Amino acid sequence: MTVGTAAAAAIEVAGLTKVFPTARGPTVALQGVTFTVEPGQFCALIGPSGCGKTTLLHILAGLVPPTAGTVRLPRRQGGRLVTAIVFQGTSTLPWLTVRENVAYGLRNMGVPASGCVARTDVQLARVGLAAVADRYPYQLSEGMRQRVSIARALAVEPEVLLLDEPCSALDPISTARIEALMEDLARDYTLVIVTHNMQQAARVSDVTAFLLDGELVEWGTTEAVFTRPVDPRTEDYIAGRFG
Repeated sequence: MTVGTAAAAAIEVAGLTKVFPTARGPTVALQGVTFTVEPGQFCALIGPSGCGKTTLLHILAGLVPPTAGTVRLPRRQGGRLVTAIVFQGTSTLPWLTVRENVAYGLRNMGVPASGCVARTDVQLARVGLAAVADRYPYQLSEGMRQRVSIARALAVEPEVLLLDEPCSALDPISTARIEALMEDLARDYTLVIVTHNMQQAARVSDVTAFLLDGELVEWGTTEAVFTRPVDPRTEDYIAGRFG
């Protein structure tokens, strides 16, 4: 995959640890995770359920504070993080049109109406939904609603796009369209995707992180992780022997 540079930013994670307090005592979700995603790279986070993938994504998005360690991302003026996240499953607002959904984040940021229209139209065209801008989410397929969510994330002009299982509820045709869109976006953004689909990770990503029980077991180019894993646990997981 060609590494993009147009609006991309690096992600530097060092010693990242997250501990959640529970009634039974502390639960370690991440422990000492360290890696760097270069500007314009497409990173896949893989591992079984409960391994810490989504927690890591939420920390990158600034939604969850780490217990220890650091995440270095560029910041725009005013301290705004240059990230946007697309959550698992579609997250459209049913009472708003497609265009209004995409503009939702912009309006909350105080962008003038004229700016909202211009930026919304650009992103709707990019995700292939310009023709349905005035429809409501219930009139769209699941895959189209997911593209609305991606367009809404792009409208705030991030440098890093985070996606949590963006194809988990989609049919193969819709999945192929989302994957093609992500590959197109990878020319301009740094992308991080959480996925349980090993074939998808191998198809779309440049680098892969394999997490297990909160530990970063393996990190490297996707080709190396999938064909020449260093840790036998990585090979076992990719081969489907657990997880």
